[in-house]
Amino acid sequence: MNVMKANLLPRAMAPSSVSTRNLILLLRRKPKASPLIFFSRQYSASISTHIVGDSPILVRDFIHKALYDPKHGYFSQRSESVGILDKSIKFNQLEGRKAYTKHLNRIYKQSGISWFTPVELFKPWYGHGIAEAILRTADLSTPLNIYEIGGGSGTCAKGILDYMKLNAPSRVYEHMKYTSVEISTALAAKQIETVGGVSSHASKFKVECRDAADWSGWGEVNDQPCWVIMLEVLDNLPHDLIYSASQASPWMEVWVERQPQRSELSELYRPLQDPLIIHCMEILDMAGSGLDSASKLSLMAKSVWAKVFPRPRRCWLPTGCLKLLEVLHRALPKMSLVASDFSYLPDIRIPGDRAPLVSTKRDGSSSDYDNYLEAKGDADIFFPTDFWLLERMDHYCSGWKMMQQQDKSAKKGKKRRTIMLDTSAFMEEFGLPSKTRTKDGYNPLLDDFKNTKFYLSVPTHNIK
Repeated sequence: MNVMKANLLPRAMAPSSVSTRNLILLLRRKPKASPLIFFSRQYSASISTHIVGDSPILVRDFIHKALYDPKHGYFSQRSESVGILDKSIKFNQLEGRKAYTKHLNRIYKQSGISWFTPVELFKPWYGHGIAEAILRTADLSTPLNIYEIGGGSGTCAKGILDYMKLNAPSRVYEHMKYTSVEISTALAAKQIETVGGVSSHASKFKVECRDAADWSGWGEVNDQPCWVIMLEVLDNLPHDLIYSASQASPWMEVWVERQPQRSELSELYRPLQDPLIIHCMEILDMAGSGLDSASKLSLMAKSVWAKVFPRPRRCWLPTGCLKLLEVLHRALPKMSLVASDFSYLPDIRIPGDRAPLVSTKRDGSSSDYDNYLEAKGDADIFFPTDFWLLERMDHYCSGWKMMQQQDKSAKKGKKRRTIMLDTSAFMEEFGLPSKTRTKDGYNPLLDDFKNTKFYLSVPTHNIK
């Protein structure tokens, strides 16, 4: 849980007696456009000048600053709010949903913490499920090497190391390495403290305090098999925004600028030129070049209809995720990946495909923003994960999609084998559901995570 984690759905894990929307918060305009000139939309918000200076910045840079600026970012100001339970919850001793709700409320009241992550609420069982998935899938003939991006308080790392010590062949535990890549110095120190509680783990665990998306921090390419874990990381990665005045108009990059003589922000539209945005659009095939004839005819029909009833379009692009995957595949070409995140978020007020939820907490109650520009270091900005797109980006970054375009014979085999599972399905397959079940059969780990999924991706060698 590095820079990019802290306040999401599973984080607070309120029982489903409340609405799905409250569960997430607990647990966590028609300008004309032309490609030849720049436009500024009156979509403004009062904000600190620390986030945006005199020059316009891309939306992804605005989000990164609003969340991670060392002095004014949301997570920088709230790193100590990540909850750590003194002891595991004894679910088998709770009568049911009502008792779980009461117990959870008592924990929050006593701790004064804003949120708990699922790996914390369901420790050690959540981490054990991930460890079992790795143990079943990994090639144990080579030393087990695990990287965790954004390890939070270190609970996942400790859970996995504990499980390997108790259940893996002794040689696997003795020779394994576990590296946490953590951008927060405070959380890095906490991880060392948490994992160091078991003396035998110390020689196997280390923290590298850096940004995982920065290629320079990885050093030389590691071509040995390894695992990468990302729990609730993708939702807080910066996204870009593109805008089109109508279905028939070209897409434009969205930039954020500060209004002269005012402390307000507005959007600025520019022709597409950023390489990362363009690359992400190519992967989505937004130009339709990879569509079959029927799909192209459908697009043509929509284009004609758009001229009659034009309407603006907004689309959020996971460019932060794309950049991270590009770096990981370059630095760790034989990595296996396990990621968990939201598959959808309800009641989003921000317009656009894959739009984020922007939420803050005041006087103990959550409040959502209608405008992402209002986030000025006091609000969480988190996105649903499009798992189909995640898989597509994973294949592209592994090099297979590009090879497929250049050599049609590459269609006979992929460089990655992938699977997407609901959290309940993942835990039923790899975890111990009986350990998180209450007396009457209610299981918060299985019942309260309907909008989260796991993504597993491993390298294969069946390319022909």
